[in-house]
Amino acid sequence: MLPVIDTHQHLWDLSRFRLPWLDSEPALARSYLMEEYLQESAGLQVVRTVYMEVDVEPSQHVAEAEYVIALCERADNPMAGAVIGGRPAAADFAAYLDRFRGVPYIKGVRQVLHGSTPAGYCLTPEFVRGLRLLGERGLCFDLCMRPEELADGARLIALCPETRFVLDHCGNAPMHTTDRAQWQRDIAAIARQENVVCKISGIVAQLPAGQWTPEDLAPVVQHCADVFGPDRILYASDWPVCTLSATFREWLYALQTIVAEWPEENQRKLFHDNAARFYAL
Repeated sequence: MLPVIDTHQHLWDLSRFRLPWLDSEPALARSYLMEEYLQESAGLQVVRTVYMEVDVEPSQHVAEAEYVIALCERADNPMAGAVIGGRPAAADFAAYLDRFRGVPYIKGVRQVLHGSTPAGYCLTPEFVRGLRLLGERGLCFDLCMRPEELADGARLIALCPETRFVLDHCGNAPMHTTDRAQWQRDIAAIARQENVVCKISGIVAQLPAGQWTPEDLAPVVQHCADVFGPDRILYASDWPVCTLSATFREWLYALQTIVAEWPEENQRKLFHDNAARFYAL
């Protein structure tokens, strides 16, 4: 089995943090800690992970970052980096980033754009300024947005050529339909820009548990691989959100099945090498 770097590992401790979005996701409304992640991924060759922020209340962003830095510093788990929560349009965003100058584990920032933010928000001057600042600091930004707004994402990436972007969850490809023509065009437009990579993740959570097969996921995975190429795609579990439809093991095995006919070099890039290079792990 090839070594795996999980580039989208969520954890949340509800005794520490408030995640408002869990109010509408009762199936996930409990704590998910490192101990459980280690159990779920046991025996699957997960050698490193990158923590992904979990949309805590903004007042808890610093506490969340400090929590994951402490995990990265420990030797009893595979967490080697983190993408922390932040608000790029905020007036104090530069000061917020200053808190983590010189911390090697902080790899980037994310603000979820498919929640309460309106369409077009990511193109406001304040937001663009914050994303350009990330590029100046050598940090990346994760784009997690509605599929119908991917064209905005493409414009944002073009406005910030010195910033590295990560497109989460295959651009939240619409899995409830086989009509993905617009999504395919928008993903291709994003992929034409060299400062963005794509996480192969998230798509399984849209499908009903027990009612999907790898063949249902394969067209989306293959399109992303075709337009981004073998050097700009990254495996990610999206655990525990994936458990809405699949265990950690089921999603990983499904993706391994989909790419089984790829050259081994390209499989290794997807599951390990691209992430090691992109996040300097």
